[in-house]
Amino acid sequence: MKLKALFCCLFLLAHTVVFSQKTNDVYVDKDGIMRWGMTKEEVHGFGVNYTVPFAYAYRVAKELGVAPEKAIDDDVYHFARLGFDVYRVHVWDTEISDTLGNLLDNEHLRLLDYTIKKMKDRGMKVILTPIAYWGNGWPQPDEKTPGFSAKYGKAACLTNPDAIKAQQNYLYQFVNHVNRYTGVAYKSEPDLIAFEISNEPQHGGKPAEVTALINGMAGSIRKAGCKKPVFYNISHSIHLADAYFNANIDGGTFQWYPTGLQSKHEIQGNLLPNVDDYKIPFAANPKFRKMAKIVYEFDAADVGRSYIYPAMARSFRSAGMQVATHFAYDPTFFAYANTEYDTHYMNLVYTPQKALSLKIASEVFHKIPLYKDFGKFPADTAFGDFRVSYGQDLAEMVTKEKFIYTNHTNTVPPAKELLTHVSGYGNSVLVKYQGTGAYFLDKLENGVWRLEVLPDAIWVKDPFGLNSLKKELAVVNWRSWPMSVELPDLGKDFDIQPLNAENTASLTANENGFKISPGTYLLKKKGVPTKFTADQKWENITLKEFVAPATTLKITEVLHEPLAEATSLREIKIAAGIVSAKEPEEVKLWILPRNGKPYALAMTQESGYQYAAKIPAEMVKEGFLKYFITVKDDNAIRTFPSGLETSPGDWDFFDNKPYEVRIVTGQSPVILFNAATDAGQLLRPYLKNSQLVPVGKAGEAELLINPEKTDDYSMRYNFRQKTAGRNTDLAAAKKIVFHGRSLNSRPCSVQVALIGKDGSVFGGLIQVEPVNGAYALPVDELKKVSFVSLPRPYPGFLPYYADTNPVGSKPDLGQVETLQISIGPGMTTDELKIPHGIAVERVEVVSGEIE
Repeated sequence: MKLKALFCCLFLLAHTVVFSQKTNDVYVDKDGIMRWGMTKEEVHGFGVNYTVPFAYAYRVAKELGVAPEKAIDDDVYHFARLGFDVYRVHVWDTEISDTLGNLLDNEHLRLLDYTIKKMKDRGMKVILTPIAYWGNGWPQPDEKTPGFSAKYGKAACLTNPDAIKAQQNYLYQFVNHVNRYTGVAYKSEPDLIAFEISNEPQHGGKPAEVTALINGMAGSIRKAGCKKPVFYNISHSIHLADAYFNANIDGGTFQWYPTGLQSKHEIQGNLLPNVDDYKIPFAANPKFRKMAKIVYEFDAADVGRSYIYPAMARSFRSAGMQVATHFAYDPTFFAYANTEYDTHYMNLVYTPQKALSLKIASEVFHKIPLYKDFGKFPADTAFGDFRVSYGQDLAEMVTKEKFIYTNHTNTVPPAKELLTHVSGYGNSVLVKYQGTGAYFLDKLENGVWRLEVLPDAIWVKDPFGLNSLKKELAVVNWRSWPMSVELPDLGKDFDIQPLNAENTASLTANENGFKISPGTYLLKKKGVPTKFTADQKWENITLKEFVAPATTLKITEVLHEPLAEATSLREIKIAAGIVSAKEPEEVKLWILPRNGKPYALAMTQESGYQYAAKIPAEMVKEGFLKYFITVKDDNAIRTFPSGLETSPGDWDFFDNKPYEVRIVTGQSPVILFNAATDAGQLLRPYLKNSQLVPVGKAGEAELLINPEKTDDYSMRYNFRQKTAGRNTDLAAAKKIVFHGRSLNSRPCSVQVALIGKDGSVFGGLIQVEPVNGAYALPVDELKKVSFVSLPRPYPGFLPYYADTNPVGSKPDLGQVETLQISIGPGMTTDELKIPHGIAVERVEVVSGEIE
């Protein structure tokens, strides 16, 4: 019987491979590589998760009066612009099934059909995860839904015989479902490349039971006549890895959240060490090596910068991943609020730099060879045609044909005359642009290019906090800006023809320069004829297509965070973002002296929305520097931070809430961390018994850290903004001083470390006693120590420590920006067996003696 069963399995596998090679269905070869059936080429794919057909996104569309089909059309166009070629979604089975697993042909399923059809029209492929196990509420409470998941819950769905039977019935019906827009069943859809059985199952029980469960689910899909690869999540419950490897599946799915989830604020600091390596603990297992590997979800959650995604894509390729889909793309119609998944934020209009970074990550997946190793950080910040830079907040791809960048760059493409695509944000050697939207340049033929310019997006609040549809986090502004395009193929004085509907601009380039508004345009070299028209198809778009929300900026916003401290008798630069519908008539900085009338300085435009003024050193005196910023527009003056319609120059000026900076002497300690004000911004593992407690003087507090296990408990705080006005004093520091005490009536060894912008980590040990005190660590005693991956990543099997290889054996205090505090390093085995804790009040650096 065993030989017969083995023969049947081998026959089915061989039949699947032969079938796939006769069609273009994807198959998995003997080495665990997904290949296209007809060409046998390796499958590469990259895209996003997107949820408008279901749950919260669907409800918001209805609430805001947006047709889901229109929302899908708009966003799928943006996917095409970003080069995505894969769509993945965990289907809310609870909305499209009953308790017996019968498929309900309802509005949600219709919209999934519609989404798949729209993806197909743009040349995208699809991976479906039919079972999510989730309720449909997040971030709201769950609704009452008819599905088996609502009846049994996730845990029971993995063990209850009736729930398992319902799921098998559901899977069989789901893959047999015929898409009403294509007339093709999911199991036969040529652009549907794989099924992942379920989303993030978390198994207990015996390995044999888990294997049997998976085989039953996969068998239901195959019983329907489906020949496509079947995947299962193997990044959860990895103690059961052999149970997964022994199951009748074609591959495993993975996730990666290297910065954790739900920090509730934007995470700062160099996070490239966090994404240096996607290290799979069972990577060497021969059975695993024969399985195909895809990434169903990933994101650098709560990170608002643009440098990180290509580095993640590189690490995925090195680990053998063939497909990856980011989680999750915010539908444009409510991306202003980022309420669906507030720890993530991705949208071409509202997060242009991050979206361009994802576009580059897609290129990484299509160009970097599988299992290619580029070494360790920081050597791997340049790899193949790609480069990432934390310091510049920049990711870029540079080839002879394509030039893509996420921020201002001085990189020179190797062959400007051979370029066919340019997309970016900010300024480069080819494009100068002061707006804050993304732009795309595509060569249609010699001397003819298509230009697309998106409107400005400005974050007016931290998008990773507590969000609501009533809270506007980002605004869109359709403002005209100067632009220059220097492409040899166009010359200096090219014609500019608007393409998108209702765009009536009349433009001509003069010495490569012109003033542009959001829209799509045809750029044509003087004297060059072309047959291209607005309605013409080109690749997977139509030339006139343009999708962007109208202006949402209602009033002028001033984006400015005052320095926490600055050094007396040193010049201070005050910079602010003046976000207005048009160029302001006047922007002023009003300094409030201790005695006398307010003193005004003109703030000059540095670029785009950015204005600045310098306060002379002689005006920066010890005490408190207080100032306002005024903006004059349409002959009206508003004063910030309040926004009141008044001016400090008026006799009846009544605003009494200015910006304020503490001005101290150069000998004063530079505070890196203050528990009373900064505890909420710490990156650290959750501790149920940790709390902030008032102590001493009013406004002072200590943070209690008392972990039950002490192998290593680390926390991190980025102090860059806090010390920006004291950089010179920070660079001259001689000692790090920890103010606090130990807990549990015993001394505690604490490692205090400083992390530089380059990811270097230098630290040392301080012995803290059970009495409040100031415990000093000389800077010249700092040694290289480990970089702790904080926040802790998902999946949990990823390493706790990250290797960094900075240049030099001493820290550069002029470049440090993050504090890392650890309990555990330096302790003996016996010491680690007993509880150790600390109460930290503040950490500072001093250049002289401790006061």
